[in-house]
Amino acid sequence: MKKDFLLAIYDCEEKLLKSAEKARDKNIEMYDIYTPFPVHGLDDAMGIKRSFLPYVTFLAGATGLFSAILLQVWTSAFDWPTIIGGKPFISWPAFAPISFELTVLFAAHITVLAFLVYNRLFPGKQPMILHEEQTCNKFVIAMERDKVNIDDATNLLKEHGAIEVNIKNVDTGSCC
Repeated sequence: MKKDFLLAIYDCEEKLLKSAEKARDKNIEMYDIYTPFPVHGLDDAMGIKRSFLPYVTFLAGATGLFSAILLQVWTSAFDWPTIIGGKPFISWPAFAPISFELTVLFAAHITVLAFLVYNRLFPGKQPMILHEEQTCNKFVIAMERDKVNIDDATNLLKEHGAIEVNIKNVDTGSCC
């Protein structure tokens, strides 16, 4: 599937941040911003909301803890009760290491899976390259052409330091 994008190219992260903040303030919808390295404050400048992943991690960890306790209580007290050195069948101190391990195991793996599914990352997925230097030394703000007023967005981006503003037809493949 092909889409038209309005691309603004920057050579400086400060100009990029300023443009993103101004676009957010004027309710100009940004598709994404591509940078060759992490830029601190970019999420706030774009108006990105807090991720749901901490909640997924908490629920997955709670599921792991519950599963570990259920497994250990069931196996040691009901399914195969064995008297070992006078230890009670339900021995909470003995359950602690396995409970911790399954909590971390569930939380880590389910969080990674949720991240991959939510971001549609899968083996063999081709990256969407909007500008040939977006991973080298240039910063790119991408806006979907049909969701913005081209003249207003172009003026705003150029006014705040874009070295190049153009429209490009890009094959988004199955990423969108």
